[in-house]
Amino acid sequence: MIDDGIVMLTPNTEHPSSKMEGTIKTMKEGYGFIAREGEAKDLFFHANDLNGTPFNELKVGDKVSFDVEEGPKGPAAKNVTRI
Repeated sequence: MIDDGIVMLTPNTEHPSSKMEGTIKTMKEGYGFIAREGEAKDLFFHANDLNGTPFNELKVGDKVSFDVEEGPKGPAAKNVTRI
């Protein structure tokens, strides 16, 4: 909405953020898996999907936030950020 040249933003309640949180469970060469509370299956992530933290600085047990997207082999974590 624009009022007197000022752009006013309103929250989008129809599509809330899909950010989830979890814990790094395992790490391999360039990829790993995130454990999500309440989910039986761990979520795959690739080193290219990290935001703000190099892959070699992540450790098993680190808490992360992420988006979930459907990949070629099922759901995968994208936009992974250490919290």
